[in-house]
Amino acid sequence: MITIGTIHTPYKTKEDCPIQPAFASQEPSRVEVFPEFSAGLKDVETFSHIYLLYQFDRAGEIQFVRPTFLADTPRGVYASRHPSRPNNIGLSVLRLLRREDNVLFVEGADMLDKTPLLDIKPYLAQYDAIANASAGWTTELQWRGKPRGRE
Repeated sequence: MITIGTIHTPYKTKEDCPIQPAFASQEPSRVEVFPEFSAGLKDVETFSHIYLLYQFDRAGEIQFVRPTFLADTPRGVYASRHPSRPNNIGLSVLRLLRREDNVLFVEGADMLDKTPLLDIKPYLAQYDAIANASAGWTTELQWRGKPRGRE
C-alpha cells in the first residue's frame, strides 16, 4: 500500500480529534495529493462529497475487543469504528468545498493533522445511501455529544 498524499487538519492530538465527521469542526481542512498522483483528481470537484481512505498512523495498540469512544461496553473491533485495527485503515465521508490544483479543501475532517492519505472516492448517494440500514448496537446509545449542524 502506498501513500498518495497528506491530510492537513486542525487536530494535533487524539484528545482534540472528533470521533466522526458529524462531530467535526466546520473549519476547512486540506487534502494534499502528491504531484505524481494529482492527474487522478480530474473532475473530482464535480462532486459535493468524497470518501477519504487513510491510515490511522497513530492509533495505538490493537485490541480486538474494547470499549468504544461512544460507549463503555466492550465491542469487537469489526463492530466499531475504533482506529486501533489490524490494518489501521480509516474511512470518512467529507464535504468537498473546492479544488485548487492538487489540494482539496474539505469540511468535516475527523483525523489527525498530517494523516497519510491512501485513496479518494466520490460519494454517490444513489449507490451509497442505504435507506433502511441498521445502526446495530449504537441504537441503544445516548450520544455523548451533539453532531455538528444538528443542535
